[in-house]
Amino acid sequence: MTGLDGIKVLIVEDQALLALDLEMVVGDAGCLIVGAAMDQPGAMAIAASDPPDIALVDINLLDGQTGPLIARHLVDTYGTAVVFLTANLEQIPEGFAGALGAVSKPFDEQTIRSVLSFAARYIENHSVTEPPRRFRPAPWLTTPPENPPEG
Repeated sequence: MTGLDGIKVLIVEDQALLALDLEMVVGDAGCLIVGAAMDQPGAMAIAASDPPDIALVDINLLDGQTGPLIARHLVDTYGTAVVFLTANLEQIPEGFAGALGAVSKPFDEQTIRSVLSFAARYIENHSVTEPPRRFRPAPWLTTPPENPPEG
């Protein structure tokens, strides 16, 4: 696995217990937690003061379905690698708002660690490896074309 020491992570999750659990898993993996937010204004404020390398973002937050807006802002403004965490994969917008992909809730510690490593490898060399189990990659992330040209 790619080293995660020093990777800055933002957690955007409105379920307090789940956010705390994510903080423990992310911290134990060696990442630096820049903050945890429960809504769009909180996420934007944290990112503005300490831009994250990776963000774990729920789609539905205290202020509604603002996760995709947060993801698009983080990707466009800071080049953050975003991963959606959601119980409703159907709510992910077309194109994934620039996010690398999504993990369906509920998830386990190993899944989060694998997703963090996957995102860190993407940040490092902008290439993808085999996606972790239970991770749904964004359509734009898939590298081989479906119908390769005949040679």
